[in-house]
Amino acid sequence: MHENVRYPAVAGRFYPLEKDILISTIERCFSHELGPGPASENDGHDDVKAVMVPHAGYMASGMNAAHGFDALRRSGRPDAYVIIGPDHYGVPYKAVLCSDAYLTPLGECPVHEEICGRLREMIPDDPRAHMREHSIEVEVPFLQYIDPDARIVPIIMGRQDLGTAEALADILKEIRKDFDVRFIASSDLMHYVPYDTERGLDSMLLEHITACDIEGMYRMISDFDMSVCGYGPIATAIMASGSTKGRLLKHTNSWDSLSYDRDAVVGYASTEFV
Repeated sequence: MHENVRYPAVAGRFYPLEKDILISTIERCFSHELGPGPASENDGHDDVKAVMVPHAGYMASGMNAAHGFDALRRSGRPDAYVIIGPDHYGVPYKAVLCSDAYLTPLGECPVHEEICGRLREMIPDDPRAHMREHSIEVEVPFLQYIDPDARIVPIIMGRQDLGTAEALADILKEIRKDFDVRFIASSDLMHYVPYDTERGLDSMLLEHITACDIEGMYRMISDFDMSVCGYGPIATAIMASGSTKGRLLKHTNSWDSLSYDRDAVVGYASTEFV
């Protein structure tokens, strides 16, 4: 084990703590009726530049997330996966990197040290800021499942305004010049609203997202006061990847997966960007 490791904060809560149970849970996320079907092998489609995936507990959103990770699996194995997640705890940074390996029940997922070394000159590197945050952690076991040799670049956004997203995207674009990377935007959609409200508003929002209409996305979130937790990472991933077109892979909510409280659902979507 490396000397510096970021230990899991939500293993045993958001996903299983035991390795064998975690693997079977991820497999069920793929094979579930809400999932994409058994995980497909890489079929040489290398046009996926980025994905958006949810980050709730696996029983709630893992089946949805499996669609995004299946798209990544089909797009080949890059040098690194840049995972951009929102901050839920109030970190004192606009954006903050973690150069420590992420430990999960499936083992260590190392960072791409050369990329992190370059980014450290432009983005604060503070693994302590990542200690409690789940928005990146829950994506890592899925990545380890589809790519056992995955190396990551974990970035939390403490601010999600358009200016911060543009500045971070400009930094990340430079990495693309020398490395084959995929971007993962970690975000849930609306939180704790009635089922029909979630379906209606999130469906409209997803039209902006899949059109790579970032200004339209920001405008709609503001106009309707939408409780979407990772809009900054979504915007950053789209801009950093140079994507011009997205495709909705799956849109569900917590009622679809858990059949719990139709009057207070959380929305989830997986999209791919090319």
